[in-house]
Amino acid sequence: MRQPGRRSGKPRGSRVPRGLRARLVVTFVLVALIGTGTATALAYRDARTAVLSRTQEAAQEDLRTRVAALAPDVDVPPDPRSLAALARSVSSGLTGAPLVVARYENLKAASDGSPDDPRVTAELRADVRVSGRMSFQRVTRDGTPYLVVGTPVTYEGGRPSRLEVFAVTPLRAEERDIAALLTSVRDGLLPVLVLTAVLALLAARTVLRPVRDLGRATRRLAEGDLGTRVEPRGRDELADLARDFNTTADALQTTVAELRDQEAKAREQEARAREQEAKARRFVADVSHELRTPLAAMTMVATVLDEDADRLTPDAAHAARTVSAETAKLTRLVDDLMEMSRFDAGVARLHLTEADLAATVRSSLGLRAWTDRVRTELPDSAPALIDVRRIDVTLANLVGNALRHGAPPVTVRLTTGDGLATVTVSDHGPGLAPDVVAHVFDRFYKADAARTRSEGSGLGTAIALENARLHGGTVEAANRPEGPGAVFTLRLPLRPAAGPEGEPR
Repeated sequence: MRQPGRRSGKPRGSRVPRGLRARLVVTFVLVALIGTGTATALAYRDARTAVLSRTQEAAQEDLRTRVAALAPDVDVPPDPRSLAALARSVSSGLTGAPLVVARYENLKAASDGSPDDPRVTAELRADVRVSGRMSFQRVTRDGTPYLVVGTPVTYEGGRPSRLEVFAVTPLRAEERDIAALLTSVRDGLLPVLVLTAVLALLAARTVLRPVRDLGRATRRLAEGDLGTRVEPRGRDELADLARDFNTTADALQTTVAELRDQEAKAREQEARAREQEAKARRFVADVSHELRTPLAAMTMVATVLDEDADRLTPDAAHAARTVSAETAKLTRLVDDLMEMSRFDAGVARLHLTEADLAATVRSSLGLRAWTDRVRTELPDSAPALIDVRRIDVTLANLVGNALRHGAPPVTVRLTTGDGLATVTVSDHGPGLAPDVVAHVFDRFYKADAARTRSEGSGLGTAIALENARLHGGTVEAANRPEGPGAVFTLRLPLRPAAGPEGEPR
């Protein structure tokens, strides 16, 4: 939801131009404004410098000429009266009759009777006295600019007379001329900016038309209209961009068509694979179910033959025992297949009971006569809520796998903590190859293709994993970090949350 006072993520009062057209116009106007302002500033500076330079040169020339004409008639050292007369005479002969101040050492006089005029600064007097030549200075007094020109009076041959004359000329007329020039330039700035804005709008319209066309085509393409194309106009960069867009759209349309064909084929193959897998599972379940009855009869016959094997001939006894062993293996295989079919059908259920997990481990090893072949590290007791039968099957598969494919010693370790029970089954065999670890829990997977069929069905680890998952746990396979050998780790919650019919939630 947009917040009050905001639009499109920016403050409502923002004056930043958002459209490309507005940015182009603003850029053009700014460039024109900067250019015009720069030209105005340069023109003002040059005009002011020219006007002031002309005034300065004229004032200096007038003063030099007037002093040169009157100086021979002045007695040196002068008295106050002759000094005042000199100041008045010089002033009357200059353009505009400016104020003139004449000085001789400590004696001074002015054309208007005020010899201590502050516009004749100490810096200018010192410059005239020390340099011995004409100097000038621009000063401002009460907001009015003045040009002050000073010159020493010399004898013939250039000897200084210690007589100095200063003329103070106002620069009001020059400042008015310069201000009028600045006003005229400023008044012409607005029409220039308006003309620039109009030209910018025309240029933006010409430039942005193909850009807008590209924008509309891009939106249609994004909405799924893969047949959208743009008509290139001209031979500039925008036309090249339009042609590149059309090329990209062609490639995209071709790629999408190919991907759709591949996706349709993949969906079809996936559907066939699921159907075949479902048929295979139903076939295994049906075959396993159908084999149970004849297997039961075969088991009874094999048991009788095995019991009477001692009274048979050696060849017949060997055959009887072989039939009995193979029948038992076939029975276990059918039982495993039936168990996997229940997992696949989602009908496998837990029957949770309060039990001692440590005692369950000992019982599982003792039932199979593995107590002397397996080392155990078990606590005195580990109370847990488990399905004893499924945990027994899981332990039997993991320990049996270690005994068949690993090397002694095989160790079973049980630890509890943080509501979890961890059972590790480790051996000192060659361990698991990297490509085996990723598939060790796959059904019917055997690491060694040359392994004989009597070494198992390849369902043991898969059944162990499914039983652990029913409990809300897991089984992991890895190699022992401290040396050769494999280690299988079973993790179970001590108190799994049970749902209907004992199934964990």
